[in-house]
Amino acid sequence: MTIVIRPIETGDLADAGRICHEAFTAIAAEHNFASDHPDPAVATASLSRLAKHPDIYGVVAEIDGRVVGSIFVDERSPITGLGPVTVDPSVQNKGVGTALMIHMLDRVASKQRAGVRLVQAGYHSRSLCLYAKLGFSVCEYLVNLQGMPPSIAISGCTVRRATLDDAEAAVTVCREVHGHDRSGEFRDAVTGGTATVVERGGRITGYATHIGSAGHAVGMRMTI
Repeated sequence: MTIVIRPIETGDLADAGRICHEAFTAIAAEHNFASDHPDPAVATASLSRLAKHPDIYGVVAEIDGRVVGSIFVDERSPITGLGPVTVDPSVQNKGVGTALMIHMLDRVASKQRAGVRLVQAGYHSRSLCLYAKLGFSVCEYLVNLQGMPPSIAISGCTVRRATLDDAEAAVTVCREVHGHDRSGEFRDAVTGGTATVVERGGRITGYATHIGSAGHAVGMRMTI
């Protein structure tokens, strides 16, 4: 069985989206969890947005001319973001995921990126084993919270829509908290109208690109 890795094309997106839906839904169902991609149309739309972004690189894996998986890397910031990586359930455990991962890690190395990060569901032990074998280390745990956000206000904190003029302050916050910035993602979120910042004591002390799995938020402790 020969696995071919090549850049993703517009004609691949329907198959890649279907596989993304099926792969995430199958592993979630095995562990009685809700799927991260329960709707194939939404999964296809999500991958289409990634494929169209000039700073996000995507590839597909083919076997005998048939698309059987895909993977993306986000290169907007010094630390490369990897994912989603999905493999058709009918060919899982046959080296497709490994081939996709090695291709992208070789790209990261060739571009001399500062590092690479990914997020995976804790119940997916097979992918965890693969990532550990490829050199990844568990750095922190994330919690998936669902529901309506509470309508509360915190004394001394003002939340507002972010503008591009806030980019330098947002970069500073992220660097102080994480040691690196995610400026490209912040600027895209401002342009897309989803970014917010929180001001406290006359300065920006946190921001969110989006509330949900498609974004990230950073906040710093401040003593007044």
